[in-house]
Amino acid sequence: MNVRRRLISGSAALVATALGLCTLSGCSGSAAADGGSGGKLDVVASFYPLQYLAEQIGGTHVHVTSLTRPGQEPHDLEISVRQIVQLESADAVVYLKNLQPAVDDAVAQSSVKAKVDAASLTTLEKHGNEVGGHAASHDSSTGEETGSADPHIWLDPVRYAQVASGVGKALEKVDPKHAADYEKNTAALLKKLSALDTRYKTGLAHTRTKVFITTHAAFGYLAERYGLTEEAINGLDPESEPSANRVKDLERMAKADGVSTVFYETLVSDRTAKTIAGDAKLKTDVLDPIEGITDKSKGSDYLQVMDANLKALRTALGAK
Repeated sequence: MNVRRRLISGSAALVATALGLCTLSGCSGSAAADGGSGGKLDVVASFYPLQYLAEQIGGTHVHVTSLTRPGQEPHDLEISVRQIVQLESADAVVYLKNLQPAVDDAVAQSSVKAKVDAASLTTLEKHGNEVGGHAASHDSSTGEETGSADPHIWLDPVRYAQVASGVGKALEKVDPKHAADYEKNTAALLKKLSALDTRYKTGLAHTRTKVFITTHAAFGYLAERYGLTEEAINGLDPESEPSANRVKDLERMAKADGVSTVFYETLVSDRTAKTIAGDAKLKTDVLDPIEGITDKSKGSDYLQVMDANLKALRTALGAK
């Protein structure tokens, strides 16, 4: 599944060129071993949610860098020669296959021994622009987007915990000297994610409505986990344009189901969300898919932003 449904032109050639340069400069092998990371395990993460896991689990024993800059939409990432060389020098890479095609190409062609694919550590489901089984009679375009494998597993604390466990085991294998610390850090993180899951279960158990509208279908796993229905304007592609029928259906659905808010996110345009909200006389608010942390984020890390999302959902859904 390619979420962006587009090819990254020249990416394979770029990877080959970079690897050729890396071979000539002798950059292959462990950066940790040659002191490039201060003696720490050198881990490259493809984007923020995986960077967060590596940092939390690795603690003081790892040096973590992300291929996706803060504020950059991860789906749009085009990898540079410098980043490919950086990847080739790493001890481990943690990525989410099929989310960022340029990263997939670079990882596939690299000689990094520890390639940790987050998608292989949990289960993925196919989601369209409606998730949660709403299928109301007033929604005439249900199934407009038939659904693709949804990569947004980190927005479900339970699936994210499964990925965390896998990342922890991978670090233990790469760096057995510090395995006990990685195991301890993983257990601490799993405890925090379990508490987050409990906060969501309790906080969303009793609400006036179970339906919410988002810019794109990033919150399908979250909706399924906590008995909600996500109605997405754009489906899995955050920058696609909704059809006129979809917009009309959303406006009818909002009125029928008592929806009060149209959610938008921090890294893509809020124009469509605000237009629909204005036409339907609804409020707007941020529901952050946590693809990166910026100065616009309502929190400084994953857990803080997830709690901010819970607060926003409780308000919009009329939690009791």
